[in-house]
Amino acid sequence: MTAPEPEPEPVPTAIDTSRPHPARVYDWWLGGKDNYPVDEQLARRILAVDGTVLRGARANRRFMQRAVRTVAEAGTRQFLDIGTGIPTEPNLHQVAQGVAPESRVVYADNDPIVLRHAEALLRGTDEGSTAYVHADVRDVDTLLARAAETLDFEEPVSLSLVALTHYLDDDPDGDDVYGLLRGYVDALAPGSHLILSQVTPDLSPEAIARAAENFRRGGTPFHPRALPEFSRFFDGLELLGPGVIPVSGWRPEPVDVAIQAEGIVPVYGGVARKV
Repeated sequence: MTAPEPEPEPVPTAIDTSRPHPARVYDWWLGGKDNYPVDEQLARRILAVDGTVLRGARANRRFMQRAVRTVAEAGTRQFLDIGTGIPTEPNLHQVAQGVAPESRVVYADNDPIVLRHAEALLRGTDEGSTAYVHADVRDVDTLLARAAETLDFEEPVSLSLVALTHYLDDDPDGDDVYGLLRGYVDALAPGSHLILSQVTPDLSPEAIARAAENFRRGGTPFHPRALPEFSRFFDGLELLGPGVIPVSGWRPEPVDVAIQAEGIVPVYGGVARKV
């Protein structure tokens, strides 16, 4: 279960402001300022055809916070967040270290602007640690090796890919998202957790189809998944209650109940434990 030796950290590539990036589009939906006109343009186009996106973005962030709090309260003290996106508050390390200040957190993303903001903004507790890895989710060995500079993979780790898997396809000749997930889960010690969320066409098929087409026209692959396809990510793991469910309904707090009352959130979420 020991992660491979890390390769030298690459020099981040220049920020490409000519094409939209999912993390920056998502930042615009959340009301952030760390995006460019090309990101705003795509975000507005998708919003025009899918009225659920702002509600879904808020509900998804709150799901992450509740899920992380749940596994931290269960005793997990190590967290690997892949596809972290532009920092927003409270972020994952704030939630985890709010439960246990000694928690160690590693963020991983492949966007240089995320790296720069993470370095500037993601400050953990004195008792714990917060680190950032510039790596692509598709490069499992390199990402795990760099994360292992902070995390001990012989002990349980909470692995989260929140609103990331819908940007990866399931073609064995392409991303092979199921194979990627297996690679990460196989590296985890028993007692580890997997936190996932992703867009589904099940609850709002026409709007999601239009949103997906806009993403693809903007140069970003987008693969909404139905319930059986999403549930497959948790094969071999022990799902925590209430299982796979729209994110606003996963162990909701009062504010999440209010979001539910606003309308459909076509995003599934789930948390599972490796036994």
